Amino acid sequence: MFVKICGSSVYGVEALPITIEVNWTSQGKEYCIVGLPDAAVKESVLRVESALKSNKFEMPRTRIVINLAPADIKKSGTAFDLPIAIGILVASEQLQPNNLFDEYVVMGELSLDGQLRPIKGALPIAIQTKKDGFKGLILPNTNSKEAAMVDDINIYGMNTLMDVVNFFKTEGQSFNPTKIDMDEVFLKQQITFENDFSEVKGQENIKRALEIAAAGGHNVILIGPPGAGKTMLAKRLPSILPPLSLAEALESTKIHSVAGKLSEETTLITKRPFRSPHHTISDAALVGGGSTPQPGEISLAHNGVLFLDELPEFKRTVLEVMRQPIEERKVSISRTKMAIDFPASFMLIASMNPCPCGFYNHPEKKCTCPPGAVTKYLNKISGPLLDRIDLHVEVTPVEFSHLTSTATNESSSEIRSRVVLARNMQEDRFKNKKGVYSNAQMESADLKKICSLNKESQWLIKKAMEQLNLSARAYDRILKVSRTIADLDQSHDIKTEHVAEAIHYRNLDREGWGG
Repeated sequence: MFVKICGSSVYGVEALPITIEVNWTSQGKEYCIVGLPDAAVKESVLRVESALKSNKFEMPRTRIVINLAPADIKKSGTAFDLPIAIGILVASEQLQPNNLFDEYVVMGELSLDGQLRPIKGALPIAIQTKKDGFKGLILPNTNSKEAAMVDDINIYGMNTLMDVVNFFKTEGQSFNPTKIDMDEVFLKQQITFENDFSEVKGQENIKRALEIAAAGGHNVILIGPPGAGKTMLAKRLPSILPPLSLAEALESTKIHSVAGKLSEETTLITKRPFRSPHHTISDAALVGGGSTPQPGEISLAHNGVLFLDELPEFKRTVLEVMRQPIEERKVSISRTKMAIDFPASFMLIASMNPCPCGFYNHPEKKCTCPPGAVTKYLNKISGPLLDRIDLHVEVTPVEFSHLTSTATNESSSEIRSRVVLARNMQEDRFKNKKGVYSNAQMESADLKKICSLNKESQWLIKKAMEQLNLSARAYDRILKVSRTIADLDQSHDIKTEHVAEAIHYRNLDREGWGG
């Protein structure tokens, strides 16, 4: 008997419909899976056989051909176990066919006793299921809340193979689809953060720089001695970023779902991601890759923050592969038979010591590095990468009087309110620009219109260009930061003091750094 079961497979951060065709014939004894399956898919027959026998079903001892169509697309992962098992049961007439097989997508991994294990990419599969016009999706119960984020489609979470069999036998009667309360999941979880700027003593200039970065989506590098508070400040940046919109939350959740990074308790990413990879990370782990391309850290940081601590300790090749994604806000990974784009719109926050010993330019401690060591250390970071970082901020140690002060510091919620007001101005400014939501994403062609300067500001930035020997890209960055500072002041015009403050945040372009 020939039968078709509807499935789906994830490619990049999107899903494609897959048809699992099972044909049982009376001649031969072998099982055969075709349609470019990888090793995990080929091994599914053994898991399916054990699961069927554990649940008092028979595994046919005749020839079974399983085709995963379209046959020219590579199939990977273990999520095809469940549709293959259901297909075998229907083809061998142990389960009677009905109309539900054409109305539902079935995906899930089987354990040897018939329990269902979680799969990757449940959210993009649910989105594609709705797009293709199916009535619902059947998948492991662990993934049901994640998939239920998609409206107007029935999501059924199952615990065992027998649950799925009974669903088809009873045509879905006595089974209730998974429902979630979006207000409870999304809105209430956005306002709580583990770290708050009210806990930071002193460092007012650094707080100001991070407020500007959050308001415009700008990249920042923090340079200072060990213990000055660079990591502590960077970890608090998400608490002042604007709340995720529902569209951004779904987009970020899709990426984490595909990468298998969602915990069982997480249905939706409600806070902006904060990723902090170790400096030993490889190129592929940072930007994504593999034989079946998976998103890397910069894609997992999409709509959030990528924090690179001890920036010069990262391999040069790792840092250089970030240059294109920073500009284009996406990663393109090409393989012989496929090309996949992963979104990568993130804020880069980097920190570094000023020299190998860490005390160059320290107000009290003396640098012990030999001549030329500071320049060599800073040269580990290429000029083109530094050009793409908008704000260069020097972090100095906190004075003892500030550490012991009992004064109340400004909280993250107060700073966030100003950031949201600035972002509202940008949202209105770019409402007709698709994919542009902040000043940092502004195209160079828009700078002349949006970032027009008066004569005094033009003279000031001209002097800065000449004295600091800035590139054209650095000039664009200064204009964008100036526009953000003006937005924080709720000013429609960029004033001279806004430009002056933006120029101030180019520490690594100044003479005196690196000897």
